[in-house]
Amino acid sequence: MRNEILKYERIRSLRIDRGLTQEAVAEVLHVKQNTYSQYEIGVLNYPLDVVVRLAEYYGVSVDYLVGLTSEMTPYPRRQREK
Repeated sequence: MRNEILKYERIRSLRIDRGLTQEAVAEVLHVKQNTYSQYEIGVLNYPLDVVVRLAEYYGVSVDYLVGLTSEMTPYPRRQREK
């Protein structure tokens, strides 16, 4: 059993399934393409704010991104305060 905290292959699969480039996703996350590439291959752990942004961007749950579930559908989200 692999014992890693973050499921790096999931962010790559989500990106590829949607036909996106690393550059496009990096721009959404406000990081350099090289940084995003390192997230995808597991060289860098991506911080919580990046996990949340990726979950919102792809419309999946944070639990899915970190490997706690195979269910992609997120819980209903509360409205953010302005």
